Amino acid sequence: MLKNEQLAALRSRLLEMKRETEDRLKQNDHFGMIRSHAHDAVGELASYDNHPADDATELYEREKDLALQEHAERELREIERALGAIADGTYGTCRICGRPIPYERLEALPTTLYCREHSPDQTVSQKRPLEEGVLMPPFGKFDFDDRDESVAYDAEDAWQEVARYGTSDTPSDLGKNVDFYGEVYAESEENVGYVEDLENFAAVDLHGRHVRVYPTREHELLENILDDEGIMSNIGDLPAYEKDPYTSKDSYRRYDERPSQQSFGETTP
Repeated sequence: MLKNEQLAALRSRLLEMKRETEDRLKQNDHFGMIRSHAHDAVGELASYDNHPADDATELYEREKDLALQEHAERELREIERALGAIADGTYGTCRICGRPIPYERLEALPTTLYCREHSPDQTVSQKRPLEEGVLMPPFGKFDFDDRDESVAYDAEDAWQEVARYGTSDTPSDLGKNVDFYGEVYAESEENVGYVEDLENFAAVDLHGRHVRVYPTREHELLENILDDEGIMSNIGDLPAYEKDPYTSKDSYRRYDERPSQQSFGETTP
């Protein structure tokens, strides 16, 4: 049973908690929740000219304010219920079992009306927001890269298509060197519309016979790689009658020392 001085100290503390909570809600305008729209809180008339990342930041802050508002209102209701229990003489006894609540528990949690065994908040919810099923990093359940024999157009492909027009990331966010900001997104080096770099500039007939080579950025990059390595091809070995006329002895020896490769179209073991 609580002593009179203990009950008075707890009541005084509850009143102080109530005053602080009400003052906080008044000073921050109830976390801006009284306003009709989030735009009012930031002085915006519309989101039309805002960057998506800026809108996302404002949305996050709005959701945080909403959560803080709900928490403060719940805290205020619990304080008022505890003060009401003091007024009707039931404060300090569990509403479920009727046993006295230890003073140490009331000191730590003055708003409680339950003993530890019957507290309604002792079970932590394991439920997660439904959105996480879609927004799991990096592309949620619509990422098919890890599925066997799947070549379907997935969420990653959709992201790459729009990311080419610009994102809020910078080269430092990407963690690798890029030539221009149009490459600042995940797997920007991935080919679109073809698999090997060779396919981007080499035109062949139905039988694979050479027809024409189109000068492109990828063609220039490949030529630089081949020149640096002193080789004719990086996707398969060439027969000697093709290799000898085009490679010097030094480059021939350097190429010959490379791990053996199989013919064109086969992978290196």
